[in-house]
Amino acid sequence: MLSRTLVLKVASWSLVEHIVRKTFLFRSLVKRFVAGDTLDEVIPVCEDLVARGFFTTLDLLGENVKSVEAAVAAKNAYIEMLRRIGQSPCRPRTNISIKLTQCGFDQGDELTEAHYREVLDFAQAMDECFVRVDMESSAYTERTLRLVEKVWSDYKNTGTVLQSALYRTPQDAQQLIDLGIRVRLVKGAYLEPERVAYQDKSKVDEAFVDVAKKLMLEGNYPAIATHDEAIIDQLLAFAKERKIESERFEFQMLLGIRRDLQEKLREAGYHVRIYVPFGESWYPYFSRRLAERPANMFFILKSLLKG
Repeated sequence: MLSRTLVLKVASWSLVEHIVRKTFLFRSLVKRFVAGDTLDEVIPVCEDLVARGFFTTLDLLGENVKSVEAAVAAKNAYIEMLRRIGQSPCRPRTNISIKLTQCGFDQGDELTEAHYREVLDFAQAMDECFVRVDMESSAYTERTLRLVEKVWSDYKNTGTVLQSALYRTPQDAQQLIDLGIRVRLVKGAYLEPERVAYQDKSKVDEAFVDVAKKLMLEGNYPAIATHDEAIIDQLLAFAKERKIESERFEFQMLLGIRRDLQEKLREAGYHVRIYVPFGESWYPYFSRRLAERPANMFFILKSLLKG
């Protein structure tokens, strides 16, 4: 079976990207994980999910903008996402996620903070609509946490993400718990060096469970983001043992992944939020989803060889 690392490397080949983007055969596969290119396409997806009892988060794909102008465009896009949510019946159960490298992190911290605050100002006026700051690679972890902590003193409608793969995460989780900042816990989708992150999946999973339990006990409405049913079962048993009510946390999953499990948890009365990604810069995100399910990459490689 192709390893996650190999899948990511193969997916980075320009020829593979060209085939996936241009070939009709892959449209249904892409559409499973990416709601569309535009807000006009993605808002109805959120409305449908909300009508079925889910919570949703709009996620504009794209990272590491190359200019101040592109950062301004991303900030304006976030505000437009909030505006459209405010006009939609999905509003009470829908929020947004943002990426600081889209806001201009590579162009400077002051620029990024100004854009972040502008988005939060707009969201705050929408009855405190929540804005989640996604966590990117470990190169940005420290700066991201410090900026979220700084801004949170003025805006309580924001929070961020921690990755269990990183050695530092238990300490970061405690810091955010002490401050009362909401945390989304993920395993981590980036290829990180051994000096900062666990390389063994079992270690990542073990760390995930440990941090998730702490967040469930002490955190401010944590988001447990995993599709791993065995881990979810462990955490449900822990919640029952510690008498942690279902309203005190939520499960989060990605559009198109383990839809059966999403429905199962929702029907059992748990809060389930679906991340709904969209935008023209979808290929890196799609590559990470392929890495989680290598069988899809085999399908692409087979088509490549036939061509």
